[in-house]
Amino acid sequence: MRVAASSGKGLRHGVKAIWRAVKMRYRHLMKTTPSSAPAAHAVPPSLFLYALLYGGMVVLAGVLGAKLADVGTWPLIGRMTVESGIFAFLLLVVMSSAVSELHGAAVAQRLVRFGFIPLIVSMVLIRTVIDVVPPAQIWANQSQFALILGQGARMQFAGLCSYGLSQTLNVTVFAWLAGSGIGRRLVVRAWLASLLSQMVDTVIFITLSFWGVAGADGHPLPLAVMMGSQIVAKLALSTVMVPMLVWLAVRLGRWLDGL
Repeated sequence: MRVAASSGKGLRHGVKAIWRAVKMRYRHLMKTTPSSAPAAHAVPPSLFLYALLYGGMVVLAGVLGAKLADVGTWPLIGRMTVESGIFAFLLLVVMSSAVSELHGAAVAQRLVRFGFIPLIVSMVLIRTVIDVVPPAQIWANQSQFALILGQGARMQFAGLCSYGLSQTLNVTVFAWLAGSGIGRRLVVRAWLASLLSQMVDTVIFITLSFWGVAGADGHPLPLAVMMGSQIVAKLALSTVMVPMLVWLAVRLGRWLDGL
């Protein structure tokens, strides 16, 4: 019994000694680690929020694009029909411009490049679910699901190209105007950069998607007409939505960052 008791006491003393050593080591590390190290790698709240929203909108833009939206009758323009993905795409323009204003053009360009990751992953996952994963026997909506979410390889390639070039152009023009003699006001820079990027996006996407494609009458699709109507609609929406939303996003970002 004495041997067992002494053995138990020895075990407890050993555990206590190990615990004291761990605590001393932890205190030593805390003292020797610069207090500024964690702050140096901290992500500003506004950048964290807008990066999350940006990744979501990149994916959602392609999904919403399956629906054509009627945005009403406009003076001098008439009735406008646009693909619904424009609303998510305009939010991409808003967030990239706001990040450029708050954290610099280099950070905004990295945000655009990182946006390819959720975009490509979502494309691969959607194609996998459509083409590889078999539908349940009780589910009869496979064809509708594939029709809404499934895009051909050509349109996917066109979407990647138009996204990368137009968003990069938006950030570049927005930042350049900040240092030029024109467009120093935030809303003016946001408006001009959005107009140019929307035109480039439309021209690239429609050209790569439909060049050489025949319509129902057997003749090539009228690309110029398609581009013109889409550009007019997008420019109108950009004028109405983008400047004010960029201004609000910048104000919100500065509030989140405590500036």
